[in-house]
Amino acid sequence: MTLYVLEGIMIPFFGTALGSACVFFMRKNLSDMIRRALTGFASGVMVAASIWSLIIPAMEQSAGLGKMSFLPSCAGFWLGILFLLMLDSITPHLHLNADKAEGPRSELKRTTMMLLAVTLHNIPEGMAVGVVFAGLLSGNTSITGGGALALAIGIAIQNFPEGAIISMPLCAEGKSRGRAFADGVLSGAVEPVGAILTILAAGFIIPAMPYLLSFAAGAMMYVVVEELIPEMSAGEHSNVGVVMFAAGFTLMMALDVALG
Repeated sequence: MTLYVLEGIMIPFFGTALGSACVFFMRKNLSDMIRRALTGFASGVMVAASIWSLIIPAMEQSAGLGKMSFLPSCAGFWLGILFLLMLDSITPHLHLNADKAEGPRSELKRTTMMLLAVTLHNIPEGMAVGVVFAGLLSGNTSITGGGALALAIGIAIQNFPEGAIISMPLCAEGKSRGRAFADGVLSGAVEPVGAILTILAAGFIIPAMPYLLSFAAGAMMYVVVEELIPEMSAGEHSNVGVVMFAAGFTLMMALDVALG
């Protein structure tokens, strides 16, 4: 595993850590307007990353199937959706600004279930980075170093507001700033761990690369539709979430094209 790959898979984690550090410099609570803006931006980045960094490369690698080249991408996408649906159903978790927890009944603390919700959110991002860098290491796919780096940077950019969105409410719930920061950082640790495990299994992954790329895309889209879009639209009517969604989408699209 090269130093370049190790640095690449750690970039998203650093984005989460930097965002979590906002708890030391900002008020305990984010205003609804800022929260919607940050959530909308993260949504746009994830949707663009799913399309340009995952689904399109998956279809390109299935080009030998001719007009049926969409089949691996469709199958992988649905598997990703169903995988996150299963995790969502069996894991007790609580979305930000929600009063009722999802998943099975649990005696876990409110803050613990909030962390579990963010951890579920981060799993597909770690898988996406791992799959892309596994393809890069193999040298047998069309994935470029620039394309892999673009995905890592894009996820790190959207992880920054996510880090703030989780650490600051934890502080508002009664945790110390230091503990809220540590929990925010730990919520992002699943990303490099998942990426490394994916890379270590590269020998099994490469033949199924189109399926796995679209699997990660499906998992990320599930998070966007099930969690982020409802959060950016909650409360009084506002267009800031939509505008920031467009900004995040445009930025990620530009990164992928410019670096890929």
